[in-house]
Amino acid sequence: MAISCSPDVLIADEPTTALDVTVAARILDLLAELKQRLGMAMIFISHDLGLVRRFADAIHVMAAGEIVESRPAAEILSRPRHGATQRLLASAPRLPRPEGPAPEILTARNINVRFPLRSGWFAAKREIKAVDDVSLTLRQGRTFGVVGESGSGKSTLGRALLKLAPASGAIRFEDRDLAKLDAAAMRALRRSLQPVFQDPYSSLSPRMRIGDIIGEGLLVHEPAMSREEREERVAAALAEVRLDPKLRNRLPQALSGGQRQRIAIARAMILKPRLVVLDEPTSALDRSVQHEIPALLETLQAAHGLTYVLISHGLAVVGAMADEIAVMKDGRIIERGSADEIMENPREAYTQALIAAAFRTGDA
Repeated sequence: MAISCSPDVLIADEPTTALDVTVAARILDLLAELKQRLGMAMIFISHDLGLVRRFADAIHVMAAGEIVESRPAAEILSRPRHGATQRLLASAPRLPRPEGPAPEILTARNINVRFPLRSGWFAAKREIKAVDDVSLTLRQGRTFGVVGESGSGKSTLGRALLKLAPASGAIRFEDRDLAKLDAAAMRALRRSLQPVFQDPYSSLSPRMRIGDIIGEGLLVHEPAMSREEREERVAAALAEVRLDPKLRNRLPQALSGGQRQRIAIARAMILKPRLVVLDEPTSALDRSVQHEIPALLETLQAAHGLTYVLISHGLAVVGAMADEIAVMKDGRIIERGSADEIMENPREAYTQALIAAAFRTGDA
């Protein structure tokens, strides 16, 4: 649509945000080919200098509405002068991983999730195998990473582990068989099994104050708690995710994306969960905030002994946080191993392609 009128200038505003690495790589290749073939000038807007370096002849770095540094791309990338540029270029820290054995907290065996496809009256019934015979073990205080392209089944697997998606198979959390529990029995366990969703702009109700969003779970799981106690817990939860407790009287739309994702994390943490499923927790955030959120999650994990399932197409954050990584394709786990094994010596061609695409897009 943008090139239909043969423009002289194409403005590409974050064209790959929230795309998985292989799709992002194809979009970038397409933009480069179109630019060359049509002779267009391009303004490439991004928070990711790993992407910008592929396209830009000159780079203009903005901070607080002003251009703070403007030079040829090679000079800025090799010799950044301004602090804002240096922060953008800084790579994500590799978080320390715990050593030694850890007890099992959840085991899943032969998990299957099927979704029927609509068809005509006389057509044969069809279904999508969103998750196909997946088994895994989660260990206390550790992070299990799940990576794959969009549509690989990784988010559906996360929801199935929390019994938020209809699934067959066996899921055992601590000493409870979740498959045998009805909705009422599961309700008591919900505080121990919490999700943090991908999009902080849509996962928080725009009509509720921040304090009410964070404290809503306490109304369900600790109904006898007084309003004053609940307010104290909300303030403590905000402070723990490094936000000013005074924000509890504001609405989500008054906050940045990074602040909203911290609110979503506080909403989960206030219930003192044992297992947290993090579904693409950084994909909708800019690069500087992407570095802050994993550090915050690691701090919370160390403080509370949390177990994480980290679902992402971003190999940089998974490689930094995960102890073990599983690679999903077409609903199945096709490769798994320690984070170092997967990132440094992948066996499957699909995994190799994911990592290669991550390097092409600046994600690893």
